[in-house]
Amino acid sequence: MKTAISFKIDKEVRDRARKVAKKIGIPLSMVVNQQLKTFADERRIEFYEPLIPNAKTRKILDEALRDIREGREDRFSPAFTSIEDMNRWLDRKP
Repeated sequence: MKTAISFKIDKEVRDRARKVAKKIGIPLSMVVNQQLKTFADERRIEFYEPLIPNAKTRKILDEALRDIREGREDRFSPAFTSIEDMNRWLDRKP
């Protein structure tokens, strides 16, 4: 038996979710139904705080992204095919 429930949700969230559901070919009600089923079965729901790096980590990440954009391959290790190759490469580093 199906039933209807009514709840308030941010319009932007609804629109984004509806767009994704449509893209994968399912109705938004199926998404909500599955989430509610998981909540009822597992009796839990998880919320995550967005990970925001501190200033020091942000600086390191920004430098790494800049190096990637600029193609500075000398700043990164190559792909290794064995642990021995990795150790040889590391041993040559100053």
